[in-house]
Formats: sequence, structure tokens, C-alpha cells
Amino acid sequence: MLRFTKCSLFLGATTLIVLPPAASAQVTVGADLGLHSAYVWRGITLSSKPVAQPDLWVSLPVGASGAITVGGWGNVELGKYDGTDEISEGGGEGGPDLTEFNWWAEYAHSLGQAEFTLGATGYVYPNDAGITDEANTLEIYGRLGFAHVLSPRISAYYDVDKIKGLYLEGSLGYDVPVSESFTLSLGALAGLSAGQGINEDDPNESFNFAENGLTHVDLSASTEFAAGPFAIAPAFHFQISSDEATKFNKPSKPDESVKIWFGVTFSWASGGSEEEAE
Repeated sequence: MLRFTKCSLFLGATTLIVLPPAASAQVTVGADLGLHSAYVWRGITLSSKPVAQPDLWVSLPVGASGAITVGGWGNVELGKYDGTDEISEGGGEGGPDLTEFNWWAEYAHSLGQAEFTLGATGYVYPNDAGITDEANTLEIYGRLGFAHVLSPRISAYYDVDKIKGLYLEGSLGYDVPVSESFTLSLGALAGLSAGQGINEDDPNESFNFAENGLTHVDLSASTEFAAGPFAIAPAFHFQISSDEATKFNKPSKPDESVKIWFGVTFSWASGGSEEEAE
């Protein structure tokens, strides 16, 4: 299940929005590759070993202040999960193994210091074990962010198929200029289940979290630097879990209140001429 951390995609769409009219008709194509120590989705550990997460997207400006972006994202478990004390989204039968594919589409529109985003994500699990196609589902979402020193953003995700419940996220970010060429980005995110917990009246109904309410708090530190045509963004996450689903880190650690993972994302985008970009 895709956790929305495509900062490069969001920034790419925002860049298109603020380009002058000469470049507004240009299509932008981008690709990301994330390498992470684990796959953590909205505080829930879905793969406890290293994973690769490729993403390919295309963005088309709409008018002077909007953009439509469509893409495909995947989670690939890199190795076989031999132990019983491990979590594997695909059942751990071997690797590399594509355990999840998400198609996604969104429309972003800026208005002054605010940006509104509406979109949809389809979750597909091509697995014979672990999370199988019985969990395939569809989600719609909306986000509201502001160009402020603390970069406040609130996001709402509603599963319209299997879960039929709402998940909310609120986040803040702050950039710390360490030197002229190095900036450290600090982030804080809180998740809230508002209908995706276990249904006590029907425990067999699909769910994502054990209860409704605060799911987790994610504190992060990241940076980004250029390497030729690529952007490289390492990130570190420290999670404080409050829901039983987010506390589950491994079978031997079903009630861990703290979780740590890290990774790096390589990004590339191309669209328009240098003259137009300037």
C-alpha cells in the first residue's frame, strides 16, 4: 500500500505550476527509485527487509496554475524472507519480487500561497501468498498545502472499495540551512484513522488499523542534492506508534512503540527546453 512520500513528484508538479506561460504547454516525464531499509506504509510495516520502490510519472500543465499527473509505482522485495521473524508483503517466497503495484492520478491547482490536490490510487497485489489480490482496492484523496515557513499540509484518504473508511494526515516541515550548499529538512507527521479501524460489529470486515484515533507520529530528517541530471534525497524516519497495527514491527516484536527506518530516493525529470525553464 502506497504511502505518499513522493516529494519529488509533488515538487515537480508545483514547478510546472509556477513556470511562465511559454513553458506551460510542456509535458514533463519523471522517474524515481527509492531504496529503503523497510517498507512502512502509514506507520504499518509491510516488509521488514530492504525494498526498492520504482515510480514513473507524466505531468501535463492545465492552464496557468494547474497540472494533471499520472503514474505507476511499485514495491519490490529484494531478497527471500527465510526467517519466521520477518514480515513480507508477498509471502517471502523469493526475490526480487514485485509485491505491490499502484496506479495513481491527480490534479493539482495553486491559488496564492495554497495548493489543492485531488486524486485517486488503485492498489494491486499480484501475490500468491502474503497480501493477495483479495486486498486490491481503490482510494480517493485530497490534500491542502501552504507555502509557509512550516509547510503545513493536511491530507485525507478515503478507501471506497474494501475498507470504506477515512484516513487523515497532518504534517509540518522546516528547512534548516546548515551551510550554503547543504539544507536539512525536518518533518513531523501525525496519522489518524477515522473509520479504518476494526469494526467490532463485524470483525471479518476489512480494516487497516486496530482502532480509530491516532495511529502514529513520524519524525523525519532529509536532504537533497544534485548529481548531474539526478536528484538524490536520503531520509531518516523515527516513528512513535500508538495503534496496535503500527506497533507491530516483527512477530517477535508485536508491541513496539518506536520504529526506525531509512532510505534514499533517486529522481529524474525531463520536460521543456533550458530556455523555457529559465
